[in-house]
Amino acid sequence: MRKGLEYFRKMTLSDLDDVMLVELMSYPFPWSRTLFEDSLNKPSYSCWVFEYEDTVAGYLISSFAAGEGHILNLCVHPKMQGQGWGRKLLNEAEWIAKQHRTDTLFLEVRLSNSAAIYLYESSGYNEIGRRKNYYPAENGREDAIVMAKSLF
Repeated sequence: MRKGLEYFRKMTLSDLDDVMLVELMSYPFPWSRTLFEDSLNKPSYSCWVFEYEDTVAGYLISSFAAGEGHILNLCVHPKMQGQGWGRKLLNEAEWIAKQHRTDTLFLEVRLSNSAAIYLYESSGYNEIGRRKNYYPAENGREDAIVMAKSLF
């Protein structure tokens, strides 16, 4: 739905060049293009882009099955971070999850990503566990915090 200068819509294959540009600027260990392509082809996945002034400024990849949802990748362009866009994407993720009749929404976040942890905690997500050595890191591996939120 178009709202002024912002627009949230389903991702298509033609978005992948722009999505990859944001991904590569945002993460030292980015998803591959193949992983995004695979996500678009899985029926249980939901892939969305956030446009601002006709430019891809973020995206959301989620999966849904058996009453559970998983946020797999939520990203905002580095130049737009810290302005509330991540919270808007997270709100969209929760709305989409409810349309899939999802009871609980899960995600993993890097232990070192304090901004994302703050966003999730302030949005009602709680730590429910850790995944040791889950993410690649500059000097080996980094733990992930597993978080969840009940939607109903």
